[in-house]
Order: sequence, then structure tokens, then C-alpha cells
Amino acid sequence: MKALLGNLSDADIRLLRIFMAVARCGGLSAAELELNIGRSTISRHLKDLEIRLGLTLCHRGRGGFALTQEGSKIYEAAQRLLSSIEDFRNQVNDVHQSLQGSISIAIFDKTVTNQACNIYQALSDYLTVAPDVFINVHIVPVNKIEKGVLDGRYQVGIIPTHRSSTSLEYIPLFGEQMYLYCGRSHPLFSQTESITQETISRQRYAGLDFHSPNMDVTHQLGLNKVANANDQEGIATLIKSGGFIGFLPEHYARSFVHSGDMKRIPSPEYEYFCQFAALYRKSPRPTRLVEHFLEALSARHPQND
Repeated sequence: MKALLGNLSDADIRLLRIFMAVARCGGLSAAELELNIGRSTISRHLKDLEIRLGLTLCHRGRGGFALTQEGSKIYEAAQRLLSSIEDFRNQVNDVHQSLQGSISIAIFDKTVTNQACNIYQALSDYLTVAPDVFINVHIVPVNKIEKGVLDGRYQVGIIPTHRSSTSLEYIPLFGEQMYLYCGRSHPLFSQTESITQETISRQRYAGLDFHSPNMDVTHQLGLNKVANANDQEGIATLIKSGGFIGFLPEHYARSFVHSGDMKRIPSPEYEYFCQFAALYRKSPRPTRLVEHFLEALSARHPQND
């Protein structure tokens, strides 16, 4: 029977950070640059961690790199642990009235081309108040943002709202208009007469593969979904292939339409509006570092006050 893990030391935390970097990069060679240490040293640290935990965390060698089932569980647990350590550090800085530390912000993709989205301005304002903060920005699917905020991996998430959690607070920010598009080589691209719902329902449709407003609308309209993507760039790629129709934000699709690579399928039944919101955990209360960023977001989206 293997001994249970005792107290964690600073050395253990360092080994976990190395392991997470390797897992995040997808291998030892790819992690060399991020960690700034040699591959043989990384390999030795991974082995030390495996001995310490009494587990095989990953397969590495000629067959490539892959986490074991135990390694995946340790990776998720380490994420929660390191997030808790960072929360503790930020809470201590709060006690000292110091705006230092780090903040992790998760954002749904393709918001930067939305003129109604002023996240970049909020970040600029935030840095005037907290110039020493280290900012981590993650572009993540909606479901992973919600989960990450709930488990403390991200302090703030910015998503299109589609359901609410009693464990989260929401601040309305901005919206975006979604339209249905087809690519230049798609049969509907050259049609000038009105397109019936029956015709649209027969087309091969590409949608997002996680619970979101896109998935809700897909089900409501009974579209012929035959392809998935985990972000909107994937949807755009499938549309440009000419083999699929799909929804995109109007601000993101504008350049494709202007270049003649895409065309909006005009039909009021096949469009919808997304309201975006910032979300954060109700408990524990956000630190001053997080509160200042939330205040900056609210101030830059005053039409939703």
C-alpha cells in the first residue's frame, strides 16, 4: 500500500508548476522555452514529482507526450491548488492595501472587433490604478469559462449570457448581433431571390460544440448540424469552405463579406442577439484587485448600468 502524501513543501509546489507547464505545452521540448531550463532537467523534475506522489503522471518518449488518467486528475487538482495560493497572496496584499499580484481574465473569442466591446479600454484604465498587476488573459469556450470562474482558476469571465448560476454574479456589458452566413462557393451564395426556411433547413450547418446561445438557437431552428467547432474562427473556416452555413457575429464576419468570401443569408428567422456579461464568484468576495477591474469594466460600458 502506498503511503499517503504528507505536507507540501515549496519544492513540491515548484515541481507541480513545472509539471503543469509541460502538460500545458504538450511536451518537454515545447516547455523548454517557457521554463527556461533544459529538457533533461525537466525530465528529472517530472520523475521527482512522480516519485513524490507515487503516480505515473505522463507518458513521454518516442511515442510522444500524453498525460495518464492519474496525470489528468493531478493537473486539475494542481490548477485548483495554485489558484488558491494566488487567491491567498492577493488577500494578503488586500490586507496591506497593496494593489499587487495577478488577475486571470477569461474571455469568449472574437470580441475585440466588436465596437460595443470596450474591454481594452477598461484594461487601460485598470493599469492606471494597478500598474504592478500581472494580467493573464485566456480565450476560452463559454462552458470552460464558467467552470474556471467557479473553481477559482479565473477571477473574471466575460461571456455571452445564456443561463445563470446562483454561485455567480453578473455585470451586463455589451451585445453583438449574430447572422447566418454562407461561403462564396456555397449554392446559396449566388441566389438573389428570397430563400425559404425549408431550403435553409436542408443545408449542411456548422455550430459550436458546447452549451451556448449558438447551441440553443441551433436546436430551436432545427438546423441540419453536421459539423462542430470549439470557437468562432472554426465556424468561419467551415463557412469559407463552401460546404456549410453557420452563425457568426456581424462585426467579425464584416471583413469576409467585404472581401466577397461570405454572404449573409437574409432572413429575420435566422438571426439572434447575444448579451455579454462579466461574471465572478459570489464567495469568497472578490479582492480589491478584482473589484477595481470590475469597476473599470462597468465604467466603460455605461449604457448597461
